[in-house]
Amino acid sequence: MMREALTPQEGCGMSREGSWWLATAFTRALARGLASVTALVMALAIFSAAANAQDPSIVNTSKSPSSFGKAGDNANIFGPVKKTLDKSQPLYLQGDQLLYDTTGSRVTARGNVEIFYNDNILTADEVIYDQSAGTLTAHGNVTLKEPQGNVIHADSYTLTDDFRDGFVQSLSVVTKDESRISAERATRREGNVTEFQNGKFTACKSDGTTPPLWCLSAAKIIHDKDAATITYQDAYFEIFGQPILYLPYFQHPDPTVKRKSGFLVPEYGQSANLGFSVEVPYFFNLAPNYDFTFHPALLSNQGVLWQGDWRHRLANGEYTVKFQGIDQQLSNLDTSIANRQDLEGWRGSVETRGQFALSSWWKFGWDVTLESDDTFRRYYKLDNILLTDRVNQFYLSGQSDRNYFAARAYHFGGLLLDDTAQSESYTHPVIDYNYVFADPVLGGELKWDTNLLSFTRIDGAQSLNAGVLQQSKDQNVNRIVSELKWRRRLTDQLGISYTPFGNLRGDIYQFDNFTDPQSVQVDATGKVIASSLANEETTLRGFATGGVTVAYPWVANAPNASHIIEPIGQIVARQDAVTQRRLPNEDARSLVFDDTNLFESSKFSGYDRTETGTRVNAGVQYTFQANNGGYARLLAGESFHITGDNAYTQPGRDDTGNPAFSPTSGLETSKSDYVLGAYVAPIDAFRLISQSRFDQNTFSLQREDAAAQFNYGPLSMSAVYAYTAADPLRSLSKAQQDIYSFADVRLTDFWSVGGGIRYDIENSKTLSDIIKVKYADDCFILTASYTRSFYNSAVLQDDQTYMLRFEFKHLGEYQYKTNNLDFAFGGDQRTN
Repeated sequence: MMREALTPQEGCGMSREGSWWLATAFTRALARGLASVTALVMALAIFSAAANAQDPSIVNTSKSPSSFGKAGDNANIFGPVKKTLDKSQPLYLQGDQLLYDTTGSRVTARGNVEIFYNDNILTADEVIYDQSAGTLTAHGNVTLKEPQGNVIHADSYTLTDDFRDGFVQSLSVVTKDESRISAERATRREGNVTEFQNGKFTACKSDGTTPPLWCLSAAKIIHDKDAATITYQDAYFEIFGQPILYLPYFQHPDPTVKRKSGFLVPEYGQSANLGFSVEVPYFFNLAPNYDFTFHPALLSNQGVLWQGDWRHRLANGEYTVKFQGIDQQLSNLDTSIANRQDLEGWRGSVETRGQFALSSWWKFGWDVTLESDDTFRRYYKLDNILLTDRVNQFYLSGQSDRNYFAARAYHFGGLLLDDTAQSESYTHPVIDYNYVFADPVLGGELKWDTNLLSFTRIDGAQSLNAGVLQQSKDQNVNRIVSELKWRRRLTDQLGISYTPFGNLRGDIYQFDNFTDPQSVQVDATGKVIASSLANEETTLRGFATGGVTVAYPWVANAPNASHIIEPIGQIVARQDAVTQRRLPNEDARSLVFDDTNLFESSKFSGYDRTETGTRVNAGVQYTFQANNGGYARLLAGESFHITGDNAYTQPGRDDTGNPAFSPTSGLETSKSDYVLGAYVAPIDAFRLISQSRFDQNTFSLQREDAAAQFNYGPLSMSAVYAYTAADPLRSLSKAQQDIYSFADVRLTDFWSVGGGIRYDIENSKTLSDIIKVKYADDCFILTASYTRSFYNSAVLQDDQTYMLRFEFKHLGEYQYKTNNLDFAFGGDQRTN
């Protein structure tokens, strides 16, 4: 019985029926759009695949990762690098009829022929095995299943008996990742080189009645496994069977190659300030563990922006160095830019990051960006346009089971338009050491924490007395804090838990040329009218803290859920007053009171300020847990200052007139504001987090941070909402509230549309918005987006961005965008 013939994959080309082109409007529109791309652009995009797949173990420095996964994920479309066949294994042959020619040493098998050899499976209508010549010749419905997963269909297939070399007619190959190759004939020689005549290759699926979305056809395709290259001669790139680009010759690595020198995917863009830009990166694969990417950008309005990325991996770590530079011409800068004459000549920046393991416990690293001026990286779209501070650091850290040590040296630089020299500061260094004692002490856990800070602010101190401004001087602060912490948890027979705790802490401060926060006076506009300096002063202070946290959970079990109501009370006692308001405040400026720190012994964010006196924290927590996975947790509470000095009042001001920390945190009165935290997930498709603070007297909302996410079927939605009440003491004349939301809808298996907006509710202004349309299938991805960003700045202009990006599986990606601002919805790195 003969098998039903399998139709070889047609690959690509004109339709046999001739009417498929009118089948769908999408087909016509997409083919027209892609065909309109210039031949040069497409040639660069395809040719750039020569180095498109780099080592995924090292962070890619310039290109976004493939949407189809790493090169190794799909293996080789022609199979992995060959393994030596085990010639000691027997070759099994069977069929409906076997004919032996002892004179010619030939065996002919007919009807349902199957051959098994070294995990290769060959089936055909007829196979002639010539033992003297060492060849197998298969005819009729030939199918060869290779060990790597490829399936080859052919009318006729002649190969050596070790399956090493062969000649094929009417070839059709379906690879392991479902890529398809077809050819009139193919020859494999030396077990390494496969040559396809009139070959076609595509990574797209096809039902056989219409051409695939894209394919490559060539008079000759040569795949060299040892060299890991694919060479095309007399080739066409086709969209739905329509040739849009002719390439007489090109070559690229096969998909198993992770690193190879060559061109990467080019980038094209357009910006109001930079003009039309083109960037064609070249990747130098210098060694298996280091490489260099050179990617200068030609900007029609500015000249050439020189860029390069160096990456180096060693046995115990890795580091990167990136540089950017341009010979700035004054005539190319907008006349509205302040001090533009200072920017003429060479401008640039150097970025370097690294981390090395010194041992199993210790590591060393750095993250440093040096730049010629504060506006270079934002002007040339190398940084997030909203980045306000430059933070450089070196660090050394070590951690064992009970010890932790970290030493970090920081450099802080302000990037705001109104920043002064006071925004430049250094820590040299800040050191943290933590140790947990192995043996219990009084039945509880004992910890020892130490922090050391050495800090300098450049030209940061000045005094204003009787209208006379003294010369600015560097501020210097040195501080040592050492603290012993003890705690123990006990539970009685009723289920009430008691957690007593105690802390002993000692501080040493040495500072000079520091503005006394209590001396700063401001007028109605917030302008500093008087201040004084503290010179070369040393201060010691100590704290003794004791307290206990009591919780009594009540549990109620229902058939479908459990409920837990847990009243929680805490009392924390310290000495009534400690000198601290006149001390520098460098690490406790951020003060946000919410449910997450309600039961913290001190709600300040750092060491420079801490609570004094006696305080009681009280709240109730409700937890719901459904049997189907639904979950909810609510925590509501309030804090009460009982005796002593309330450290959250009278924060003082720095030398710019700003409060040392928020004077309206909700803790400045004897009874704090109410805080409420809600964490709700009734079903897997919905999540809500809400943190609220309400005025203690009027119950009006003072602060709200909320985030929600919903995913159901083809719909995905998320929203983030922030609200801050008006606060004249912090120069907030009216409430601030804005919302960012994004929604994405999958219209079909391939098409989706999404949009997002960030909106200033109080001022009724759109801050940014975006709309995206995406098509994605197994071999092709197309994304089109339109983004608007609005900035309240005389230097940073409102921006509109159009971007079109498409990617071909195995060939790489190409994109076009009409502005280089990619950061309204992203992080600090560039979006490619």
